[in-house]
Amino acid sequence: MASVEFVTALHTRTQRDYVGRVTAHDKAECAAVAKQWGADYWDGARQHGYGGYRYDGRWLPVAQAMAAHYGLRAGDRILDVGCGKAYLLYEFTRAVPGIEVVGLDISAYGLAHAKEEVRPFLREGHARDLPFDDDSFDLVLSLATLHNLGIADLFAAVREIQRVGRAAKYIMVESYRDEREKANLLYWQLTCESFFRPEGWHWIYDQCGYDGDSEFIYFE
Repeated sequence: MASVEFVTALHTRTQRDYVGRVTAHDKAECAAVAKQWGADYWDGARQHGYGGYRYDGRWLPVAQAMAAHYGLRAGDRILDVGCGKAYLLYEFTRAVPGIEVVGLDISAYGLAHAKEEVRPFLREGHARDLPFDDDSFDLVLSLATLHNLGIADLFAAVREIQRVGRAAKYIMVESYRDEREKANLLYWQLTCESFFRPEGWHWIYDQCGYDGDSEFIYFE
């Protein structure tokens, strides 16, 4: 299992008011709204989620870097577990013309408002039970999704990612390295259920037989 960084540079471009996140609004109420995974989460007020998640091309460099790193070619198959509006999957089709993309997400709203070009390749479902055969994909990836699962579903989801991937695999989750980052993560998050240091995540991956790559984003 290797540590890679595809998303960290994008993540650290955003400035966040951590204390304001818990003082400006009722944080518990905002989290309850966010966990409905509906319009409020994706395109509503910032305190409920993204505050408007629209295509702006930011994911193209990520797709290009991943395609180069994993040697992706036309005809390869990619699965994004927790694809949301599937902007990253769309960018893969630009980075590697002829690649086949598949996305799965729990949010019906996110899928309905996904990038139109890849919408036919998206399915509604849960990460704990992927509706695909063993060894179906050349790359299985999951960005900022698995930390939203309780521990039982988390273990199941990691095992499912391992099961359906025949080659490269990549998981990115939110984590922390010290108490300041832990506090910032707790202040900022709306939907997290699983909070671990990187070594805790690696232990879970090992228990699940996961042999893919990992990335952690931190709230410094």
